[in-house]
Amino acid sequence: MERSLKFFLVGCVLVAAASCAFYKMKAHAQLDSLYLKNKNYPIQTSLYDLYKTEHADVVMLGNSLTQWVDWNELLGRKNIANRGIAGDVTSGYVHRLEYVYKLKPKLCFIEGGINDIYANVPVDVVYENYKKIVEELRSHSITPIIQSTLFVSPKWHDAVEKNKEVASFNSLLEEFAKKNNIEFSNLNARMSSNNMLRDELTHDGVHLTAAGYKIWGEEVERVVQKYGL
Repeated sequence: MERSLKFFLVGCVLVAAASCAFYKMKAHAQLDSLYLKNKNYPIQTSLYDLYKTEHADVVMLGNSLTQWVDWNELLGRKNIANRGIAGDVTSGYVHRLEYVYKLKPKLCFIEGGINDIYANVPVDVVYENYKKIVEELRSHSITPIIQSTLFVSPKWHDAVEKNKEVASFNSLLEEFAKKNNIEFSNLNARMSSNNMLRDELTHDGVHLTAAGYKIWGEEVERVVQKYGL
């Protein structure tokens, strides 16, 4: 009787463990495919297939914050390709890195994370996506430049709570960059105050005004020149 009970209990533990592993895998798969819910994603990647540009020294990889400015016009250059997609999350970046590789850039500036955080993707999952992006870029001899995830301003909903996650995420990114000898561009140092994006730099609480892009552009130009481009 005792032996049967032991087998029963062991069986229950194994079933519970298997169920837990299954649900974790299911949850991970759902987070990994979150980018597919973004209608902008197939529109922009289809355009990337159409574009004639074969090479760019610099690629800007990001979400709407990256997409909604002409980086060549902003910096007075002709060697930058914009690969920002409005609404994109970091799992989306992972799945479209081929569009970075095909341009054979020397540098890739990475900006993102805020859409993940507002979609309730855990910070540790976003961090793992960033590490994948960096690892893949390096494996293709592309130098990654990690840019801090911008805070939102009080104009944007749930600003206080979400900015706590942004601060935690940026701490992980900065530490990772230091340990792996990666350039970390702390945009928040100039664009935020008290863990809030400065109101005069945004028109809605998250997206930037010309004044915001002016500062960001100066930081990008500083890094690009540092690498001799």
